[in-house]
Amino acid sequence: MRRCTIFFCSLIMLVVLMSFSFKPSYAEVPETLKVNGPTEVLFPKNKTELNAIMIMPPFLGSSYVGFKEALAFKESQGNYFTTNTLGYLGKYQFGIGTLQLIGVYNAVSFLKDPVLQERAFHTNIARNKWILRRDIKRFEGMQIGGVKVTESGMLAAAHLAGAGNVKNYLRSLGEIDVSDAYGTSIAKYIKKFSGYDVSHVHPKRNPKI
Repeated sequence: MRRCTIFFCSLIMLVVLMSFSFKPSYAEVPETLKVNGPTEVLFPKNKTELNAIMIMPPFLGSSYVGFKEALAFKESQGNYFTTNTLGYLGKYQFGIGTLQLIGVYNAVSFLKDPVLQERAFHTNIARNKWILRRDIKRFEGMQIGGVKVTESGMLAAAHLAGAGNVKNYLRSLGEIDVSDAYGTSIAKYIKKFSGYDVSHVHPKRNPKI
């Protein structure tokens, strides 16, 4: 009986000691770290603000890649598979007539093929560079309407309105300016796409893909 009593007493003491050993200790939380209400998330709450953040043009410097990506963003926000309300196609918004000049005759296939679109852009820039080769030498570095004329600005404007219209603009010193259906003028493109390095593209007469 005595042994049994000693055993149970020891067991009770052991249980009491273990309960103290595993009891968690709670430190008081500083007042500045206490959460007393819902926390505001620093993220746009409406779609307009979200789009303003997400839709940003790529910044690739003044290289040729920077030039074509900036131009593509202006034309289509860089979307290979879009067609605008006037029927212009793809990332660089090509018209059917221009595509035929460089050897592309299937608009559906063109719209589905990003590699072909990149080749078309490069080919068309080479074509416009050939057409404007004398004007590039003559007008590059000049000021027209307070804007410095550069080779990249001229080529971007030619993509917008055609090389012939760019010639008219330069040779009239800005008096003859044209705009596309959305109101974008040659002068705006010459200013917006000024100063890119497009020496990577060599002028070619009637190039084909």
